Amino acid sequence: MKKLFQSILAFAVVAVVAAMSPGAALADMSAQLLSPWDGKKVPAGQQCRLFGGNGSTPPMVVSGIPAGAVWIIAEFNDKSYSPLSSKGGHGIVAWPVKGSKTKLFAVPGMKSRLPGGARLVKAARSTGKYASDGYLPPCSGGRGNRYAVDLKAVDAKGKILAKISNFAIGRY
Repeated sequence: MKKLFQSILAFAVVAVVAAMSPGAALADMSAQLLSPWDGKKVPAGQQCRLFGGNGSTPPMVVSGIPAGAVWIIAEFNDKSYSPLSSKGGHGIVAWPVKGSKTKLFAVPGMKSRLPGGARLVKAARSTGKYASDGYLPPCSGGRGNRYAVDLKAVDAKGKILAKISNFAIGRY
């Protein structure tokens, strides 16, 4: 009887861990960049003003959003520049969710007030001449830095329901 109880308990622990594991939910959500972004090269004009651009966030479509999600939060990062390589170094923006598939429309860089219900969660951590009131578009001066975004589907209480990490948006 004791072995049966231990077997049932072990199975229950495995089932609970599997149910709580974010891996299952993470595999269901996907993202696709929209033109002119291709994930390889930052499009002309989408860099920061310091280098002659007037960049905006890349437009995307996020699919497979879990039920209960109310926001998609995007943390933009320069993976080639350590101080801005994680946790939204180039800014964090949230878009309201509209069903299991939502378009993250382009929002202008360098601004704290955003259109269409999008919200600035946190401005870029850049400083000095690179300082931004909002999202900082790619600003490496064309040195080939790798830019990526982490996407999180969150519920009304801020709980992460699904995540896509290190989604490439392009090199500049």
